[in-house]
Amino acid sequence: MNNIICIAGPTASGKSALAVELAKEYHGEVVSCDSMQVYRRMDIGTAKPTREEMQGIPHHMIDVAEPDEDFSVSRYCRLAAPIVDDIVSRGKTAIIVGGTGLYMDSLIRGNDFAPFPSTGQRERLEAQADTVGMDAMLEWLRSVDPEAAARLHPSDRKRIIRALEVYLETGETITAHNRRTQTLPPRYAPLWLGVDFAERAELYRSIEQRVDRMLELGLVEEIKDLLASGVPETTTSMQAIGYKEFVSALDCRCTIEEATADVKQASRHYAKRQLTWFRRNREINWLIRRAGQSQTEIFDSARQLCRGFDK
Repeated sequence: MNNIICIAGPTASGKSALAVELAKEYHGEVVSCDSMQVYRRMDIGTAKPTREEMQGIPHHMIDVAEPDEDFSVSRYCRLAAPIVDDIVSRGKTAIIVGGTGLYMDSLIRGNDFAPFPSTGQRERLEAQADTVGMDAMLEWLRSVDPEAAARLHPSDRKRIIRALEVYLETGETITAHNRRTQTLPPRYAPLWLGVDFAERAELYRSIEQRVDRMLELGLVEEIKDLLASGVPETTTSMQAIGYKEFVSALDCRCTIEEATADVKQASRHYAKRQLTWFRRNREINWLIRRAGQSQTEIFDSARQLCRGFDK
């Protein structure tokens, strides 16, 4: 087994705090696996750990892109894999923590697509999508890769175009690629931990408290600063939960109170999707937090599962 621990789970479940405690215990460094914490200047709404919360533990894959940049699973793996390799090569424990299941699974498998050279294919697809619309693009994808198309909605513009790009550049559908690469041995063999609540109501309460705390810390001001600096509200980063809702409020399309309720609801739905994703992984050892159980008790349970890691 590599000296690697993966900590997965829904938003607001206490993953980041557990990662820091395990890093202190097992001579580790933290590698964030969050598709939004990669963006600079988006701190409050992405719940990035503060310097105080990091407690001197090195954290990687945070603040590696500008808010107006596109960021993909391919880019994440390309940046994160050498970091994980370096941590392990120095005899330390790499603790990969986050709620973006696609990023985490792709990093561990090590089989994501490499970026294509600049052939202009994606630009042509983008222009075609602007002309004919995403319903037509999805229908095209359905004709070459019905399995991928069945998983996507016309609003999933980025994934539809990516699937078509893969097909046009390689002659292989993204479904065939995924099926083939899943038979290959994974790049890493981590210890998997998952964090969740025994009662769904406790998870939802934690989510709502986090949203309230974000507002107290100045989330709306953070969004105003991003918009004032020229970050378009249409960028991927600004479409994240916790940003797009308050952009609507700032544009007077709803009230702050309505936006807050929307963020809480969207976050609850997102947590359910995260749990659905992670529960498919039978290697995850779940740490289930009961009502009133402290973070220390969760850490003690995790430590029992981490026996064998060098301190």
